[in-house]
Amino acid sequence: MASKYHLENSGIYLANTDIPRNKLGITDSEELHELERELLEEAYLIFHDELDDETVFDEKYFKSLHRRTFENLYEWAGEYRRFNMVKGGSRFCQAAFLESESRKLFNKFAGMDYLKNAEKLSKVEFVNQLAYFKGELITLHPFYELNGRSTRLFIDMITAYNGYGFVDYSTVTPSEYIAASIDCVQFANCDAMAKIISDGLGVLKTENK
Repeated sequence: MASKYHLENSGIYLANTDIPRNKLGITDSEELHELERELLEEAYLIFHDELDDETVFDEKYFKSLHRRTFENLYEWAGEYRRFNMVKGGSRFCQAAFLESESRKLFNKFAGMDYLKNAEKLSKVEFVNQLAYFKGELITLHPFYELNGRSTRLFIDMITAYNGYGFVDYSTVTPSEYIAASIDCVQFANCDAMAKIISDGLGVLKTENK
């Protein structure tokens, strides 16, 4: 099977497959995806337990989510890609600009106190900010693989910190989610992503907004 991504001059996949080279030598796609799912489930528990007032949702934290979740499986876990990436009609941030664009984004995020202040925002405002930053991370697509899952994990830790539940995507079809992501990347329009987040976001544990 051909890779679902096109990565220029990249050798991270086994030849003529969409299977990334991994530390365990796994060559079966279903086995690898199941292990990734298990690692992600474990990561949710670990990172959720670690949340406290000192948690800072900065670039270092974002990278650590990816690294700590997948470092036993992939050499490149937590590292930004060094190759350009295209998927379908979407071209993500060029590798040469990843570090600088990521820094700009997280500096902007820092100016909003990393959204650690949901009690000061209406749910609509909070959701719109989540959708914006999620859309920007989707556009960056900084890692070689597992960008979507790591970005969801990142957003879910922010919602949990603020007393909300994790975002439930179970009622969203893959085509709807992909279309919303494409809107973010190609048209800088995250309205559809905001609706997905809003529909799936649990209420605050202490109060409804």
